[in-house]
Amino acid sequence: MKRLLTIAALLSLVLAASVALAAPPAGKDKDPASAAEAKAIQACKAERAANMAAFEAKYGTNKNKKNAFGKCVSSKSKHDDEKDEADENKNETNASKKCKAERAANMAEFEAKYGTNKNKKNAHGKCVSKHAKQKS
Repeated sequence: MKRLLTIAALLSLVLAASVALAAPPAGKDKDPASAAEAKAIQACKAERAANMAAFEAKYGTNKNKKNAFGKCVSSKSKHDDEKDEADENKNETNASKKCKAERAANMAEFEAKYGTNKNKKNAHGKCVSKHAKQKS
């Protein structure tokens, strides 16, 4: 009976090990979520290839510094997303400034040109939208 239990235990261990080896590692089977993440992955691969020890020291936060690659990608993609958002806000501000200047020059003409509702009070928003789309 002991022999049968030992064989069953060994078979279950072998089966579990083969399943673990066959499955892809967590996080490796998905595509990058954004262009910023894809760029961050490439930048981190290049930085890691240049000097592995310095890379792990810079980004690694756990005891053995083996989480460095994930931390690098996370920090770089977050930085790129913030940069893209700042660029979008800059474009909106510039479009808004253009519309304010145009409105200040001639309010009635501005409202007639851009206003679409009954009282033409949505003219500024429509103007900003039009100018922002032109920049994109």
